Amino acid sequence: MVWVIIIIVGVVVLIAGGIALMFNKLVRYRNRVENAWHQIDVQLNRRADLIPNVVETVKGYASHERETLEAVTQARAAIMNAKSVGESAQAEGMLSQALKSLFAVAEAYPDLKANQNFLALQEELAGTENKIAYARQFYNDSVMAYDIARQAFPTNIIAGMFGFKEPREYFEPETPEARAVPKVSFGASSTPEPPAPSAPPTPPAQ
Repeated sequence: MVWVIIIIVGVVVLIAGGIALMFNKLVRYRNRVENAWHQIDVQLNRRADLIPNVVETVKGYASHERETLEAVTQARAAIMNAKSVGESAQAEGMLSQALKSLFAVAEAYPDLKANQNFLALQEELAGTENKIAYARQFYNDSVMAYDIARQAFPTNIIAGMFGFKEPREYFEPETPEARAVPKVSFGASSTPEPPAPSAPPTPPAQ
């Protein structure tokens, strides 16, 4: 009888230990996602803080490029007002495209291109963009690991019991390049056809 009780207690302890391990695993993955998102948010805010200086610098040389400047300002406002990962990702994609247009415009203004303040801001924005790309990859990897833990057996049972049901959004900025469908032409080949062989020379008359 004593051995039966010991076995039962041992099984209960093993089950409780397994549940605790799986619960802690889910908590760890969830916290990793939260921390990864915080890193993206920091870089997005840093990037947004640089935008007013960029816009003001460009205005000093190309104030009539109103449409381009407004697109950058609106994209920055969208990032500042974003309430979710999806909204932030969409706004980040908009801002990236707007900045590309802005720097393309700057190519037409040699004095602006040579402005040291503009060059420093451009370099700082490029560095921030690289940090965002790295943080985005880490965040998406963390979300994937968390989703696998929530959905795989037997941790999915613990996830259902303790409220780990809510999926997390991936951070995937949408840009025209990402949405564009490559154009494939099935018409005539652009490769020039080889010229027809010329007729052999006529032999001289005898």
